[in-house]
Amino acid sequence: MDNSQKIIYSLCDYSGEWVKPYKEAGYKTFQIDLKLGDDVRLIKVPHETVYGVLAAPMCTVFANSGAKWKMLRSINEVIEGLSVVDACIRFVFATQPVFFALENPCGDLGSYIGSWRYKFNPCDFGNPYTKETYLWGYFNEPQKMPVEPIEGSKMHLKYGGRSEQTKTMRSITPPGFARAFYEANK
Repeated sequence: MDNSQKIIYSLCDYSGEWVKPYKEAGYKTFQIDLKLGDDVRLIKVPHETVYGVLAAPMCTVFANSGAKWKMLRSINEVIEGLSVVDACIRFVFATQPVFFALENPCGDLGSYIGSWRYKFNPCDFGNPYTKETYLWGYFNEPQKMPVEPIEGSKMHLKYGGRSEQTKTMRSITPPGFARAFYEANK
C-alpha cells in the first residue's frame, strides 16, 4: 500500500503539527478539531480503512501544569474533557487502525484511562524545552535524540494562565517529536 492510500486521522489537533509529517509524505489525512469546525464526538466511522489515529484531547482539566487552577475546575469541565477522550477512544475502537496514540501532558488523565505507555519531553526529540508528556495506545516507540533543555519549562514560563492563547500554544505538538513519531510509525 503506498502512502496516498494510507489514511491518518488526527483528532483534537488544531495546529496540525502532529499530522504534518504524514501530510508531507503523501498520506491522506483528516484533521478533526472543534476550532476547525469538527467535533470529534460527532465523527462517524469512515467507510475506508484507517491506517493510523493520532489523538491529542484537550488537557486543560487533566494537566498538572494548571495545578493552581485545579480547585476552580468544575465537575462539568472534567466531564466535558472526558467526553472528548472517550470519543477519541471510541473512534479507535470502531476503526481498528494499525497504530494509535493518545497524547496528554503529565496529569490526571491516567486516573481515568489507566497507565500511560510512553513518556517524553520535547527536549528528547531536539526541541530544547521540557513538558512532560505521556502517550497511551499501540504504536512503535519513536527514537529519542535528546538535546539540552536550555529553554527550561518554556510552556510554563511563557504561557501561564488560562487564556485561549495559552491553551493554543501549549497544545502544539513539538515538531521534533512529530517527526520522530512519524519515522517510527509510517
